[in-house]
Amino acid sequence: MTDQLNSMFGLEGKVALVAGASSGIGARFAETLARAGADVVLGARRADRIQANADKIAADTGRKTLAVSMDVSDGDSVTAAFDKAEAELGTPSIVCNNAGIARPNWALEDSEEDWDITMNTNLKGMWRVGQAAAQRMVKAGVGGSIINTASILGLGVGPQQLTYATSKAGVVQMTRALAIELQRFNIRVNAICPGYFKTEINDQFLESELGQKMLKRTPARREGKLSELDAPLLMLAGDGSTFVTGIALPVDGAHSVHLV
Repeated sequence: MTDQLNSMFGLEGKVALVAGASSGIGARFAETLARAGADVVLGARRADRIQANADKIAADTGRKTLAVSMDVSDGDSVTAAFDKAEAELGTPSIVCNNAGIARPNWALEDSEEDWDITMNTNLKGMWRVGQAAAQRMVKAGVGGSIINTASILGLGVGPQQLTYATSKAGVVQMTRALAIELQRFNIRVNAICPGYFKTEINDQFLESELGQKMLKRTPARREGKLSELDAPLLMLAGDGSTFVTGIALPVDGAHSVHLV
């Protein structure tokens, strides 16, 4: 990497925290940030999984890693995770807000339980992590980057996605609201809106006949590769995007354009 590119996208000397790092997009984000030079805190509920991920990333990249128990639906858990991160690695200046769940269902069959659990994780959980991250950055006197994982279903909608799409639309608006308030503290807040990438949340659907038919109707006619999220992530995490804040960036092979 040239000096110019390293100054824009290199993360040497920075501490990153990834919420929802046990698998899928979050696990990929943690690995990508470490490969770019950051020390990485991996947070999730599945302690054994994040410890294994942290150990592998440390062995592969030589960066410091830390696995912390984090349940984004529990404010005390979020506070404890940030306390441990700060005590052992320092204040995270890059925070990937990635924890999320999906409970697809027809609107007439949705339950209050499904609604509450989805909103408490996908929306309120991201608010908890985002607020805690910003408070720590302000107190430490450091700027930083908060990157929320939204979805193209926060920009457009599809069948059986009422609750999920509503939660992710809330994430997009929360991202914009935080961006205008936190800019004066040199804290950027952006959202990545992935299209369909195979993870534990959706792998069974994408491998089904219905899922394959859906993918073939998209402009790219395929699912995304997790590696195709690396560049957008590093652009938003690094110092090369110091004047980029409040955006909801689709990474979807034009799928969201097709939805509008």
